[in-house]
Amino acid sequence: MALQSRSPQQPDDVVVEVEEADAGAVAAAVERARAAGARWAGASALERSAALTAAADALAVAADELTGLMVREVGKPVTEAAAEAARGVGILRYYAQQALDPDGETYPGASPEALLLARRRPRGVAGLITPWNFPVAIPLWKAAPALAFGNAVLLKPSPDATAVALRLAGLLGGALPDDLLQVLPGGAGTGQAMLDGVDCVSFTGSVAVGRRVAVAATERGLPSQAEMGGLNASIVLAGADPERAAGVIAGAAMGYAGQKCTATSRAIVVGDPGPFTEALVAAVQGLAVGDPADKDTVVGPVITEQARRKVVEAAAEAAAAGGRLLTGGRAGNGAGWFVAPTLVDGLDPGARLAQEEVFGPIAVILPVADEDEAVRVANGVRYGLVASVFTGDLDRALRLAARLDTGLIRVNAPTSGVDFLAPFGGEKDSSFGPREQGKAARELYTSTRTVTVLPHQG
Repeated sequence: MALQSRSPQQPDDVVVEVEEADAGAVAAAVERARAAGARWAGASALERSAALTAAADALAVAADELTGLMVREVGKPVTEAAAEAARGVGILRYYAQQALDPDGETYPGASPEALLLARRRPRGVAGLITPWNFPVAIPLWKAAPALAFGNAVLLKPSPDATAVALRLAGLLGGALPDDLLQVLPGGAGTGQAMLDGVDCVSFTGSVAVGRRVAVAATERGLPSQAEMGGLNASIVLAGADPERAAGVIAGAAMGYAGQKCTATSRAIVVGDPGPFTEALVAAVQGLAVGDPADKDTVVGPVITEQARRKVVEAAAEAAAAGGRLLTGGRAGNGAGWFVAPTLVDGLDPGARLAQEEVFGPIAVILPVADEDEAVRVANGVRYGLVASVFTGDLDRALRLAARLDTGLIRVNAPTSGVDFLAPFGGEKDSSFGPREQGKAARELYTSTRTVTVLPHQG
């Protein structure tokens, strides 16, 4: 079956058309990966490190090309796309060094002469299921540690990011052994077939699909992780600079058309919301909307017509429920899937827009009386990925940070943004399994073997 990926800003532009990998193709890829992975696991850590460094160099040389392909295929504004390509280089270089980290620990043995040690070893074949919105960074922050620790990798990208995934694998393939990193184009059927053959799985996407992946992996006894949705809150405390907070939150909510799991969906304002609301409306209306190839664009298209319709319908539903549309709420003109950045206030924290992720350029402003109510509202959703707090009072920031049910907490910073050298993941419905990135990545892609060595008694 043929798979097409189209440009969201120009839907008649077919970026790539390929055949989906069926069950037979997936099984053959697993067999090749297992053979390549066995040889790779037997290589020295120095060899793996050198290969990842070479892969980083290849990506750096092709960064402009990859940036342009991201702009074309997923509608990412060119400034963000260039930053993502650079981040991909950084991820590869980081894990090239982590390949040289200690691979275990020693413990006191039965006697001073005995050895008791625990060593990490690769799982085998790592299956990766990745979304379209970060088509370079997310595949690499999964694949790089998997490779660094001696695994082979099968990558099943979103159909909407197939071209980027294929090009990325081509660039890395010149530095890696044959068949060590393979791309499996396709949809749900391809992903299910991959789950039947791999030794661990890492998923990023929606809550509904992530749960199914986790269940399927658990039924097979596979180690797995699933990074899923977010309904992230930015809490603006009394005394915070409303204009500065509004400027940061506007970008976090609407940048890349709000298509980030870390985007701000709720602005929770303690005290009088008037000055902040006025500043946020102005900041959002000042964001450049348009062609993602234009370096000034902050808000490009959403990924599909269905995604655009979901944003427009969410705005209409919020207005019908008594909310006030402060700006936006309408589809853009032209051929692409554009939608105006949208702000809503006047809703109860229990309203659907304040409870369910839309994954587009829409956010709700929720006034609260005090810090206690801010925490209750922030925590009162099924997601728990990231929250931010805006204040000039460190004590208050630390007090709130201790009470928020999220995996990441950022003070005077946007909810959006990930540091690849630090653990990443959320609570509740936002994540399942061990954390990604940084030193935490080793947990999924390796297992521990405990070895006892006693003196030879002759």
